[in-house]
Amino acid sequence: MTPAPRLALLVLVLAVAAGSLFLWNPRRVLSQGPLTSDVPAVWAGLGFVFVFAIGTLAFFPKPVLNIAAGVVFGVPVGLMLAVAGTTLGAVLAFALGRGLGREALRPLLRGKMLAALDRRLTEQGFRSVFLLRVVPGVPFPAVNFAAAFSDVRLRSFVAATALGVLPGTAAYVVAGASASSPTSPAFLISVGVMIALTVLTLGSMWRSGRTVTASAAQGAA
Repeated sequence: MTPAPRLALLVLVLAVAAGSLFLWNPRRVLSQGPLTSDVPAVWAGLGFVFVFAIGTLAFFPKPVLNIAAGVVFGVPVGLMLAVAGTTLGAVLAFALGRGLGREALRPLLRGKMLAALDRRLTEQGFRSVFLLRVVPGVPFPAVNFAAAFSDVRLRSFVAATALGVLPGTAAYVVAGASASSPTSPAFLISVGVMIALTVLTLGSMWRSGRTVTASAAQGAA
């Protein structure tokens, strides 16, 4: 199959995944579905990771899934499963992007900005992906596909993703696990961290907007 049809197939797969959310709700499946019934813990955990991963691939809000992990499994197990589900979802997106869209989009990397990003991801794969995961405001799917379209090695991508999402994931999992005790230190600290992450995200978006506006103004001058 030539690059263009493969890219069209990638867009179709992602559109179907996102559109499927009209038919099912990952949060409801994770917190109220069969995974919370009397099934063996191992299968419940594996099922949770799988549903979590499909939810992230379908662009379902990841913080909601992290909270569900804390509600259902508590902090230690919930954090482990949430990180595993996040990483698996990222790997699925990475595999789709690299297998179906990479060759078609490589010609677009001729621009200076995209070429610089591609070079950085290729030369400093682990460090670059890790920083993009840790810094608030960077869309999770965008990092998946940016890495897939570059030459980042899969093992570097997986390790950087698992470590990079850990701080933010922990805050939401702890919030979910301690939601029944809203005055507990754990809940208050996790909420404080989430607020801080939101503020940092908004600040990052604002700075990015100012940078784009300034660049546009310089180009028009």
